Parts: sequence; structure tokens; C-alpha cells
Amino acid sequence: MRDSEAHRIEPTSPTLYRPGRGTALLWIVTGVVGWIISFLLYLEYVGQLTGSDAIISCNISVLITCGPNLLAPGGNLLGFSNSLIGITLFTGPIYAAISSRAAPGGLAAAFWRVYAVAVLGAFVFVHVLAYRSVFEYGSLCPWCLVVWLVTIPLFWSVLGWTFREGVWGNPMRRVGAIVLWWLPVVVVVDYAVIFVSAQLHLDVLGSL
Repeated sequence: MRDSEAHRIEPTSPTLYRPGRGTALLWIVTGVVGWIISFLLYLEYVGQLTGSDAIISCNISVLITCGPNLLAPGGNLLGFSNSLIGITLFTGPIYAAISSRAAPGGLAAAFWRVYAVAVLGAFVFVHVLAYRSVFEYGSLCPWCLVVWLVTIPLFWSVLGWTFREGVWGNPMRRVGAIVLWWLPVVVVVDYAVIFVSAQLHLDVLGSL
């Protein structure tokens, strides 16, 4: 009996992870801005359907307007306005930042992996929408642009942080450190690809 007790393996506690204050603040800001803009997009969508006036109009020019994007199939990918997806999911970064900072020691790797995959989905989604806006609809939705602007740094910061902290395993730590070190450059390059594509295809600056 004593031998079996001596060889009993005690359960180990899972490793917990917590973002720094700066990273958490970035996630909160992007989540709040994304949620507000998604709500404005929904109001604009309702206005397009009912003819009512939006709180803040996003129709600036023939090219800078929300209408074609909101009413197109790509603006209702799941059968309802994409803005409802944003209203729901932009609470995620806010929850992740606040709960991880409040929880003793942080949150487990499983949570961060699900969170990172969800943010990856949002990142891919906004790039698909950006492509369709430029090359299919021929217009840029101002509120959509803001959603893209906050989703891009959110994704790269989550990717870099989870890699660097070892959430995906130690081999990815160096990659994460590089991404975070070059984070502003990576984000600007991502922005530039979208803007240059829009300018070359639509001549956005010439339309203002």
C-alpha cells in the first residue's frame, strides 16, 4: 500500500497565461471600436432597408459609400447582416483582456488557442470582404474600413503574443517575438496592401 502511494502521480496545474497591460489595452480598444462601428453598420443597414436616416451617414462619394457593400451577398454572408457578427464577436477581445488580467495567474492555453483561432477567422473574413469590395463591388464602405483597421492589429498582436508566450509550443516563441518586435511595420504593410489595391483599381483619392 505504501509503495502504491509513493508512486501516485499528483495532478499538475495547467500553465496559465496573461497578456501585459499594453497588449490587453490594445485588445480592449480594438474590441470597443469594432463593436461601436459594427453597431453603426447595423443601423446603416436598417436604414438602407427602411429608408430611414442613419445617425452618422457613411455615404461620402460614389466610391466611398456603404450601400453596395451592406446590401450585397458578401455583406450578408450568413443570411443576415455581417454587422451582427461584429456586434457579437467584438466582445471577445474585451472579455479576453479583462478576464485574463483579473484572473489569478491568467487563463489556460486552451482558452487562448480558441481565442486566437476566432481572431484568425475575423482576420481572414475582413480580407475577403476587402477583396470583394475593391474587385467586385467597386466601392469602399467607411465603417467597414474602420472594422478592417482594428481587426488587423488585433490579429497580429494576438498571433505574436500567443506564439511568444508558448501557447502553441516552445518552437513558436521566436516567431512570436519577431512578430511583436515588427508589429507596427507588419500592420502598416497589411494596411498598405489593401489601400494600394483600392487606389490602383478604383482611384479612391481621385474620387474625393
